[in-house]
Amino acid sequence: MAIDYYKLLNLSWGGNSVHQYLIAFGIFLASILILRIFKFFGIKKLGKLAKKTKTELDDLAVRFIDSIHWPFYVILSLYFSLQFINVIDIIDKAMYYVILVVITYYVVHGFQKAIQYSTLKLIQKRKKEEKGVDEGSVRLLGRLGGITLWVVAILFLLSNLGYDISTLIAGLGVGGIAIAFALQNIIADLFSSISIHLDKPFELGDFIIIGKDMGVVKKIGIKSTRITTLQGQELVVSNRELTSTRVNNYKKMQKRRIVFSFGVTYDTPVKKLKKIPEIMKGIVDKIKLADLDRAHFREFGDFSLNYEVVYYLNSKEYNDYMDTQQAINLALTESFQKEKIEFAYPTQTVYVNKA
Repeated sequence: MAIDYYKLLNLSWGGNSVHQYLIAFGIFLASILILRIFKFFGIKKLGKLAKKTKTELDDLAVRFIDSIHWPFYVILSLYFSLQFINVIDIIDKAMYYVILVVITYYVVHGFQKAIQYSTLKLIQKRKKEEKGVDEGSVRLLGRLGGITLWVVAILFLLSNLGYDISTLIAGLGVGGIAIAFALQNIIADLFSSISIHLDKPFELGDFIIIGKDMGVVKKIGIKSTRITTLQGQELVVSNRELTSTRVNNYKKMQKRRIVFSFGVTYDTPVKKLKKIPEIMKGIVDKIKLADLDRAHFREFGDFSLNYEVVYYLNSKEYNDYMDTQQAINLALTESFQKEKIEFAYPTQTVYVNKA
């Protein structure tokens, strides 16, 4: 008995002929095949092209595409094939929502990959430049960015699923305001931490002075910054305080301007008084890191003739400053001993008139 293929293809079921089902199935298989070829050959080709470019953004895009798994391709192929047959509304809507959820997931996943990549590159760059970086803070900021993306994605999905999210957003807004009031100090420190990381008024390893406190920055956290003082103890300062006060950053300084004074006794001869600036110039000129700016007989003090000396130290290191000042003090003492010039110290002379 011969089979009438024409009648068989025109048999109808569920509002579609066998012919239509076969076309849809063929499109489904063709879509899977095309995506499979792209997955195994196209991505490899794109990867090779991306390696030839200087930018790494295309490498990141290729890695993101490669991270898309087969369930996504199967669902996409099924959704595309269903467009060629008549399906009931509930199935059509269900497939639309599934595609929407899957695409949203992969879009957020892609942005998360970009955030993780940027975070890693920032840490590597700072290490390469030999600048300190608080990895924990940077990674935490990256996680906060990822959480924000998921919140936005969920609200987007709820809106497209037909839910009225305005009430939810209003509720979140009221709750957010209440939480913000309760945690206003912590939130202020958090935003101050972000400001410090972006504006970079100081970095790990910098020597800074805050009011009467000074030391080396050891950690920039989410709520506070930790500083190791010259005495050795750890000083914890809130980030909010650091962004609202003046901070002297000595790491940014290329050279120091040093001013110091000394006094000699009133009975020092004028000839030797005139020679003191020359002595200072000879001392400073012999020191490699120092450049003399001026040396002057400044004033008549209560018990001494006072001199003021200004020089520049071509170093930002505090130890270099102390070593240089020590060398100047020792050389000045030695020179005054040779010239028989006496340093002044507090004295008081009483003159008595006899009647």
